Amino acid sequence: MSPPESDSSVPTDYEIAQAAEKRPITEIVEPYGLSADDLELYGEYKAKLTTEAIERVREEGDGEGKLVLVTGMTPTPLGEGKTVTTVGLGQAFDHIGKDALIAIREPSLGPVFGVKGGAAGGGYSQVLPMEDINLHFTGDLHALTSAHNLIASMLDNHIRQDEAPRIDRKAVAWKRAIDMNDRALRETVVGMGETGGAVREDGFLLTAASELMAVLCLSEDLADLKARVGRMIVAYDEGGEPVTVDDIDATGAVSLLLRDALKPNVVQTIEGTPAFVHGGPFANIAHGTNSLIADDVASNLAEYLITEAGFGSDLGAEKFMNIVCRFGEMEPDAVTIVASVRALKYHGQEMWPPDLEELKAEDVDAVSRGLANLEKHVRNLRKWGVPVVVALNRFPGDTDDEVATVIEYCREELDVRVAESNVFGEGGAGGAELAEEIVAASEEPSEFAPLYDVEESIEEKIETVATEVYGADGVNYSDGAREDIARLESLGLDDVPICLSKTFHSLSDDASLKGVPEGWTLDVREIYPSAGAGFLVALTGDVLTLPGLPDEPAAAGMDIDPDGTISGLF
Repeated sequence: MSPPESDSSVPTDYEIAQAAEKRPITEIVEPYGLSADDLELYGEYKAKLTTEAIERVREEGDGEGKLVLVTGMTPTPLGEGKTVTTVGLGQAFDHIGKDALIAIREPSLGPVFGVKGGAAGGGYSQVLPMEDINLHFTGDLHALTSAHNLIASMLDNHIRQDEAPRIDRKAVAWKRAIDMNDRALRETVVGMGETGGAVREDGFLLTAASELMAVLCLSEDLADLKARVGRMIVAYDEGGEPVTVDDIDATGAVSLLLRDALKPNVVQTIEGTPAFVHGGPFANIAHGTNSLIADDVASNLAEYLITEAGFGSDLGAEKFMNIVCRFGEMEPDAVTIVASVRALKYHGQEMWPPDLEELKAEDVDAVSRGLANLEKHVRNLRKWGVPVVVALNRFPGDTDDEVATVIEYCREELDVRVAESNVFGEGGAGGAELAEEIVAASEEPSEFAPLYDVEESIEEKIETVATEVYGADGVNYSDGAREDIARLESLGLDDVPICLSKTFHSLSDDASLKGVPEGWTLDVREIYPSAGAGFLVALTGDVLTLPGLPDEPAAAGMDIDPDGTISGLF
């Protein structure tokens, strides 16, 4: 399939997806040793792997597939194309004769209908069927929402019935969840009315921000899922001791609701490469990558696994290296950092805030100034001892001079492998050069190691990430954060990785600071345990767990005709 010849003829993502020749998913997975008996079909083009298939693949495979992580520089609000690059690379590896699978996160309905629109790749590098993946898919997000709210319901019933352990109503740590951007639900009061139960303050978070999502994506199997669910902390009792899901007798029912959601989903790219699309944790309050089960299965089925971390490398890749690789007992063989001329201009602006439309005009000087941000990300990634490749995701308006400036800087100043990526407009063929560079990089010596030891103190772990990755001069802890540290140490919950939550708009904790901010201190205002997931969350700045809709929601431009034709979902 060839890209359109002129801008006026450029079809939408949906039109491209509808024109693609999908094959039955049973045919797509067959070359990788999977049969129809290994799948639970959801129609003709999407399926889940059976538990038996997962176990067999793990037993028979050697797990030696090379792991390629796709991350990015600090993005603009529009995103720079990590998912497009990931999907395109799966196709590009096929073009150069390499056996590869991809694994990405499932879209959340909040962003789909909010700012970003669909999140299944784009152009000629999409996962199909894109409309299903962007909407209800196989029901994983619905199962997680129901399971999360079952815990909330049983928790409030526990309080109402005044059962032991007696819960401090002001120390409830478990909100409710919804898979939709609805700012009106951020803060609520529950229990109103004569039969409403115990009145207390409450609120909602996005389902993708639920600890259950992180638990699902880090679980090895159903037994591990149950254990993780059971130890999630939902409140504290009147003596200040943690109250868990086990304590309110909700573990079994919650695990039952998540039984099918735990199984990886498999679909296909627009060129027929198998793709695992499973799980979707936030990349700030959680670890921001698809499920470990999907990664494990894929690495046992293919020569290469290409997976993606959320937001820029300061968030997604940092958590992948320091959290996910520990739990999954894996090491990346190469990291691809996605950059764009648009993002480089964004970080190279002399006046703020810039008009995103103005970034379409040629501005080599701004590109040159913005390269400092890319350089910081490249140098950060090298600290983990993994080979790095820059993928310059080319947009139609990028000029040859702008692209040449980036390529030359990467090769001459950073001494890093770099290639243009044209997978959006050309599919796998547009990423062949990039794929070759990644293959070469993955053969280079790797000395991977996390940046800190989990046995270090909470402060030491936070300060390592703040200074080594973000570029902060130091860390300032609020009085509340210091109280949190003392409590976590007394409860024996301090010997785990740290998940720092901060804005993705800047390397710093201030979204307005672009480029590579200097002379600043990271402010930590709260630290709490995600005991089921297995890490501590440190909150910095204002990070919303339930975003609101923008002035012009993506949903406002979506429609469906009487014949079923969809528009605006891209």
